[in-house]
This record gives sequence, C-alpha cells and structure tokens, in this order.
Amino acid sequence: MKKNYLIAIILLAFSVYMGCKKDDENFSCGDTFIDHRDGQNYNTVLISDQCWMAENLNIGTMINGTDEMTNNGVIEKYCYENEPAICEIYGGLYQWNEMMEYDTIAGVQGICPSGWHLPTDGEWTILTDFLGGKFIADEKMKEAGTAHWKTPNAGANNESGFTALPGGYHDILGFRALGKSGKFWSSSEYNTSGAWLWGLNYLLDGVSHMDNLKNKGISVRCLQD
Repeated sequence: MKKNYLIAIILLAFSVYMGCKKDDENFSCGDTFIDHRDGQNYNTVLISDQCWMAENLNIGTMINGTDEMTNNGVIEKYCYENEPAICEIYGGLYQWNEMMEYDTIAGVQGICPSGWHLPTDGEWTILTDFLGGKFIADEKMKEAGTAHWKTPNAGANNESGFTALPGGYHDILGFRALGKSGKFWSSSEYNTSGAWLWGLNYLLDGVSHMDNLKNKGISVRCLQD
C-alpha cells in the first residue's frame, strides 16, 4: 500500500512538472504567463522586440511597512497600507536590494520568474525611445481612464499595451501616492546607495527618469530573456 502511494505521488509530481514545462515551451508573448512559483497569471505584451509583463509583479510574502526587507531567503514585499488586496491589483512594492536578491549585476533575474529578468536602465530607454521618447511615451504606457489613476490622467491611451498602474511607493514616511504615481525600478545602480527608476504621474506629462534610494519600495516589471 505504501509503495503504491509513493508511486502515485511520484507520478503526480512528474505530471505537474511536465505540465509546467509544456506551458513554458508553448508560451508566446501576448499570451498570459503563469508564474509556477505561486500560480499567479500575468498578461504580457510585445513592444518592438521586447516582451514585457503587462502587470506589476506580485510575488512574495507581505511584511509590515514598518519593517525592513532582509536577506533571509524569503521574497518579501510591501502591500500599500499593509492591505494584501491592494497587491492583487497594483502588485507588490520592493526595495531594490530585495528585488535584486542581493546581487548588483544589471539585468539579473532577481525576483522575476525563470526566463525573465529585471530590466536594465538601457532596456527602459529602448522602450521609451520606441514609444516616441520619454516626453510623450507616458500616454502610450499608462492605463487609460480613471479606474486606477486619479483624475485627470489626461491623454493616457495605453496604445502600447504596457498598462502602467499607479501603485504608489513606500519610503521612510510610509505609503504614498497610490493612484497618482507609478514608479518602476531598473536593475541598474546609480551608486552604492541608489538605483535608476522610471516614473509616471497622473498630473504631469512625460516619463521621469531619476535615481532614487534603494530602500524605497517601488513597483517591478519583468522583461523576457
């Protein structure tokens, strides 16, 4: 009986593995991608020759906004106002080192699923250049309307399919700017304490490109290898 039970478990595990493998092999950009680490689904979009996740990453265990993320072998995330339901819509917020899994090499996989990586500053530049430059790319990147963005979100048409959402951010003052600001880490350092990020705003035109302290909690998008 025990032997039969063990064989059944092995066969089940093998079938799950082969199913995951098949999903990965059959994936084509524009399809829904399944992150087999937790079963979450992500829309994807091909923009020029780059395949982006069209949703903010939401992997990991939520920790309280008063706590620091640590290198403990567990992917940790902040959810805005410590509400898990907000992560389901806007994704998690991650400090740079946590996102990078405590590496410093631009373009690493980090907390992205296998086959995907954290976009470099240069890859963000390729995206915004293809969309007409950072002074107008925001309109083509932001989700249209005011279901998630605050009014006015003028001109936003999501022509690219990137579907940028305003997940806000977390810093030493707490959680801020949900609905007003969507900031996205690059995996490129500015210096030992800062890294480059790209930002969108409900009120201001253009895509901002700036360095920020690594201990800020910011949204993450993954790019296919």
